[in-house]
Order: sequence, then C-alpha cells, then structure tokens
Amino acid sequence: IIFVQSQVPEHTELSWLLSTITPIGDLLRMTQYKEKSKKHPKNINAGLLNYPILMAADILLYQTEAVPIGKDQSQHVELTREIARRFNQKFGQTFKIPKVLLPKKGAKIMSLTEPKKKMSKTDSPQSCIFLFEEPEMIRKKIMTAQTDSGKQVKYKLSLKPGISNLLTIYSAFSDVPIAKIEKEFKNKGYQVFKEKLAQLLIEKLEPFRRKKKELENQQALLEKILEAGRKRAQIIAFQTMEKVRKNMGFRN
Repeated sequence: IIFVQSQVPEHTELSWLLSTITPIGDLLRMTQYKEKSKKHPKNINAGLLNYPILMAADILLYQTEAVPIGKDQSQHVELTREIARRFNQKFGQTFKIPKVLLPKKGAKIMSLTEPKKKMSKTDSPQSCIFLFEEPEMIRKKIMTAQTDSGKQVKYKLSLKPGISNLLTIYSAFSDVPIAKIEKEFKNKGYQVFKEKLAQLLIEKLEPFRRKKKELENQQALLEKILEAGRKRAQIIAFQTMEKVRKNMGFRN
C-alpha cells in the first residue's frame, strides 16, 4: 500500500495516545536523538524527541508483523515493541508485536566521505548514493569515496573503514561474499575495484531510474495510486483505532 501519511489522521492520534504511556527516559536514550541533538544543539525540539513514538504509531497502526530496517533503526523498532507490550499489558490485547527484519548483508552502510559514520541523506550529497542518481554522478561519488592510502582490497573495518564499506556495498548489490570479492580484486588496486563497483551500482539502479522517468509525466496515474492506497490504509487505521479507543475507555 502506497499513501501519504498526513492524509491518514489516525497516525497523529495514535502517536499522541502512545506518548501517554512512554517514559521520557526511553526517548532520551535513543541514539539518533543523542546524535542529532549534539549535532544541532540550538534546534533540540519535542518533535525530534517524540519522533520514535510517531514511528511506533506508523508501525502499530497497521498491525504490522515484521519491519525491514537497517541496523541504525533497530533501537527504534525495539522501542516500538516495548510500547506495544506496555499498551497490551495496560489495556488488553490490542497490537501485534512486530518482528525486526535485518538484512544479512548491508544492514549498515557507512558514509562515502566519512566511513566511520553511517550513510545519511541529511549529510553532504557526496556522502551517499541516491536510488535515482544519474550514472555519471554515481561513478564520481564512488571514485572519490574516501579510502586509506594503501592498495590492498581487504575487509579490515578498524584499519580500512573506507574500503571495508565499499566491499560491503559491493557484496550487498552483487550477492557475492566479501571473501570472494577480495580474491577477485587481489593486487588490482583501489581504482579497478572502484570502477567495477560504480558500474555495478549503475546497472543495479538503472531500473529505478527508468521507472521514475516513466512515471514522472503520469500525474493522474500517481494520484490514482495514492488515493487507492489512502482508502485501503484508512480502513485498516480506522479498525485499529476503534479497538484502541474502546480498550482505553473512550468507547463503550
């Protein structure tokens, strides 16, 4: 189901109700809150602090069974699970407890410019690869990605975080074990490896670019898809919220 979150008001309502049973200490412990508040000390607000509750509402509203995430979001989903358990214990069985689905490869991709930090779209555009990135920009970002001064294509996270990150990306997109990739590029140097990685990403992301271009001029179709998704989401959200209100005593 694809829809615009703001067009389903139950997200906001459930987020508020869940906030009444969520200790503020749980929110202050969130790693992303700590990192972002440290990075932007003059812009620490309630929205940033309460964001994990809104995420919990997004998940629980649809009785989600499993959530596919990157490693950096596992703490937020664990909080969601705890909120659901707490709500069920206090008001009776209401929400399913969602499972965490972490990929075996590429669960945490690091920045291309600062490989000891996770890749994020909110940092420099040079630090990440976007799904709809043009081929030449992908090639430029990979070829200029930070690596050490050596030439050995080897996975050594503590000593070679840059090349280790690129190996992780290569393995995730090619479905080839890192050890086999190391063997393939033994004694070939970083430039050859980066060129092959850039080409791999260009080829794998090409269907995304092609589909985006197909849909860009089909505004009526996109609006139809979003409206159909909104209607389906609204039905599920309404059913869940009726149960929430009843169990909390807002409905007879």
